Amino acid sequence: MVIQPTSLAALAWAGAASGSAAESWRIGTVLAARPLGINPEGLMVLQIGAMAVEAEAPRSQLPSQFQVRVLTLGAQPLLEIIAPHTPEPAIQVALRERLPQQNGYAPLLATLDALAQRPALRQLPAYIRPALALLEHGVRTPAEITRGEGLSEAIKRSGLFLESELAQTQLDMAALSQEDWKGALLRLASLLDDYLPARRPQASDSETPPPFQQRGLQAQPRIMLPPELLNDDVDALLGRLHGEVHAALARVEVAQLEATTVSAWMIEIPLQGEGGRDILQIQMQYSTDAEGSTSWVLGFAMDLPALGPVQGELQLRDLRLAVRLWAERADTVHRLEHQFGPLRQRLSACGLILDQLSCQQGLPHSTGPHSAILLKAMA
Repeated sequence: MVIQPTSLAALAWAGAASGSAAESWRIGTVLAARPLGINPEGLMVLQIGAMAVEAEAPRSQLPSQFQVRVLTLGAQPLLEIIAPHTPEPAIQVALRERLPQQNGYAPLLATLDALAQRPALRQLPAYIRPALALLEHGVRTPAEITRGEGLSEAIKRSGLFLESELAQTQLDMAALSQEDWKGALLRLASLLDDYLPARRPQASDSETPPPFQQRGLQAQPRIMLPPELLNDDVDALLGRLHGEVHAALARVEVAQLEATTVSAWMIEIPLQGEGGRDILQIQMQYSTDAEGSTSWVLGFAMDLPALGPVQGELQLRDLRLAVRLWAERADTVHRLEHQFGPLRQRLSACGLILDQLSCQQGLPHSTGPHSAILLKAMA
């Protein structure tokens, strides 16, 4: 449900949204909540923590007292209603532990870029330099992911499936440790823990909402380090990297934990772009009807400097395909539509029947087919 501040709580809400109430509104925090009544507009008034908010009345009646967990922050925080009087599943406990730790890949990729430009990096201990190179090896190129087999390999080595690969009886452990993104993160995190034993991992200046199915796809922009940080010494950059590697690990594990509860996957692949590194986010899900026919939905989101935020959704049922694209910029819509002719020819050559091919300006809203009972807050 969508909630927004009442006139009495507007100042308090503005403070929470801007960060002055960061201690009480942190990702993973559990807050007490209770309904206060119905206002003249027919909206339910709730007290959540120290704030009063309005919400559309839920389909089921809320108890007199309940709890919510903060899933994401920003302009539209997302809150999950915790079912009362039920033991918290182990997966939820693990999620709660990792949510405050996670962050997106963009800060990590920017720091890797900054380190790669420093000759002093060669003076680092010999055991750290290969681990950094291994992590950079996990950054895919556009040429790799634009081929079917290359995209399949990038998804397989995205870190989401590391433990399932380890469970296989016939396994090349050396190759897996070199190719899997989570494996490379684990290796570098362990080495940095030893190299910087007296330092706590540093939190990033930015925060990316976690990869939840109910929140949907998010085009994540590239981050460039400010000039003053580029002037830091190598150890200072390694201190940033220390925190960013642990945050990326927590993010992979959040996606892994959620994938255990639904037949859908949220996958993120770092990409080597022109003049920097970007993130491709993929959402995959499948369903089977009563007749045994399987349908696949593949969504993707990117934010490239030359195109801006772009999202897409491909729905495949047997040999019938529907493709919908969205772009924030009007010129990007025109550029994508210019490629529709060659795309139709390639799909036809593959034997697919194209039911829809469209591109709209603006980004879509998430429908959240796998969402829990949620409160979506609006500043």
